[in-house]
Order: sequence, then C-alpha cells, then structure tokens
Amino acid sequence: SKKLQRDIPFFTVVTDFGSGHVTWFNKDVDKMYLASEPIRQIAQNRGQVPDEKIVMSGLPIRYDFAKQADAMVDRTTEQGKAHQAKIREKLNIDPSKRMILVMGGGEGVGSLSDIVDEVYAKLRTQGVDATICVVCGRNEKLKSDLDARCWDTVVSQSLQSYETLKSRFWTKVLSLHAHRSRRIQLALDRAAAKAERGNDIADVPGDVDVIPLGFVSNMAEYMVAADVLVSKAGPGTIAEAAAVGLPVMVTSHLPGQEAGNVDIVLNGGFGDFCEDPETIGLEIACWLQDSQLLDVMSQKARKVGHPHAAEEIAVDIGETTRQWMERNELKRNSDQ
Repeated sequence: SKKLQRDIPFFTVVTDFGSGHVTWFNKDVDKMYLASEPIRQIAQNRGQVPDEKIVMSGLPIRYDFAKQADAMVDRTTEQGKAHQAKIREKLNIDPSKRMILVMGGGEGVGSLSDIVDEVYAKLRTQGVDATICVVCGRNEKLKSDLDARCWDTVVSQSLQSYETLKSRFWTKVLSLHAHRSRRIQLALDRAAAKAERGNDIADVPGDVDVIPLGFVSNMAEYMVAADVLVSKAGPGTIAEAAAVGLPVMVTSHLPGQEAGNVDIVLNGGFGDFCEDPETIGLEIACWLQDSQLLDVMSQKARKVGHPHAAEEIAVDIGETTRQWMERNELKRNSDQ
C-alpha cells in the first residue's frame, strides 16, 4: 500500500459457525464478514474488532443453493412440497416415501456403513417407508458393498441387538444433550414411552430403499429432495442444509473449531448430535414419524440459513473497493 501510494482495503470472511483461531480476527481490517453470534463475540472479545467493521453475512455457499432456496422458499408449504416432488422426480426418487440423505465427507469415510445399516433397520422395523441416499464420494468400496449388502441380515442382527438392550438404547437417546430443543425432546419422550409399552415394532415392515451415490455435484438438489440430512459437523454442509430448511443429524466433528458447529444445530433447534449408529437410527425413525416436528425443525433451519451470503459478500466487497478506488483517485489528483 505504501509502495503503490494508494490505500488498499482488506477484508476477512470467516467460514465457521462456532469457533475460530484468534489470528483470524484483526481489528485493523476494513470489514469482517461473520456467520454467527458466537463468532462475533470472539471477534470482539479476542480480536477487539469494532462493531462497525463487522457484517453478519451468513456463511458463503454455492449459488446452486440460492437458486433452490428461491424456487422452494419454504419446504413446509404447498409450493415447497411441489418443488421437492419435482426435484425428486428428476433424481428418480420415490416422492411417496421419506428421504434421508447420508453423507460422510467427500471421501465417504467414518462410520458411514454402520450408520446406514442402523437407519435402514430402524426404518424397516418401525414401519417407515423411505429412501436412503448415501453419498459415498470417492469410496468405491463402500458404494459396491452397499449395492451387494443383504439387508434382511442387517435387520435381523439389528433387531436382535435392540431387543436385548432396548432400555439401554432409549436411556442413551433421552440423555444425550441438555441443549437439545424442547420440541425434539418431547418427540423422543413419546417414542420412548411407546417402546416401553412394547409398541415400537410395526406389524408391517417399512418399504426402504438404499441408493449408493458416488461423488455428487448437484448436492443442492439432493438436499431439497431430502427430509433429513445425516452428516458430520462441517460448517459448509450445515450452512447448505440450513439454506434449504433441511433438519440435520450431526454424527461427528473434528476436534477443535468444528465442535462449535454442533451448537449451531442444537441451539438453532433444527437437529441433534449423536455418534452411536443405533441411537442415530432410533432418533431418525422418530423424526420421520412426526411431520409436525419436521416442519418445526425446517422452519428453524431457515432462520439460520443465508442462501445468498456469497453473492451479498461479493457485492459488498465490490462496492467498498469501488469507494476506495474513488478515494485513491481523488487523493492522487489532489497531490498533482
């Protein structure tokens, strides 16, 4: 800046919800774009960034999500349901069933296989008709294993384990998180009471399909088509789900700053956090049998979502830069 004899603006865009390294927050920046109140508090308390330099923009995500959010608006309305049905038809997904989107990152790693098994088994035994789309990423072995899996054996093994340790599983479900939303907790309480009465196994098994996917480039469409997302606590994934009002079950997080992303989902009331595959399956089955709960979670997700954040940040940076260029030009002219 000194060498060129002109003022050059400096911007910071923080792409995490829950936490961030102190070096990200410098009070001398011209503008700082943030996605959540916890990050704002870090910027002000640790970085001493003044309020007038902070823009609460939301987390920037791909433009595909803005297009889908604009087309669907609210998935709980007739317009939203019609758009979801249209996208499902495009993706060859049965519109009459619930759809669960399961992700483990671009490489399809983690306990994805066990989670798919337990979600499948719990939906079958509780009589929920559903399609499970599994994003395997570049993990071709997982994709081929799911294609060849004997799902009757999966259900049999899961049911045997569940019947032996039923009370322990429900105790685990009900005691997971003090920060779980009251509405989700009430739904789980009812499901636990039903299990205690012995009414948790359906007379007619659910009709459940599993569709293994490779690396997905049209993720916005799959999130619109889904009723629930099962994924790790990546900030981008959470922001994408919130942009299209999609409830989230978080299954893992990296140590450190990703842990704070879990709180965005819990405090926002649009999902839960669980690492145990069988407990994940129980809770997902509970959610999918409560349409009102899904609607409430979807509405809360939309409150967190900022589908146009990337566009708005780019426009604001461009406008601010233009103002600085005009200022530099005036300064240059006055020096001549």
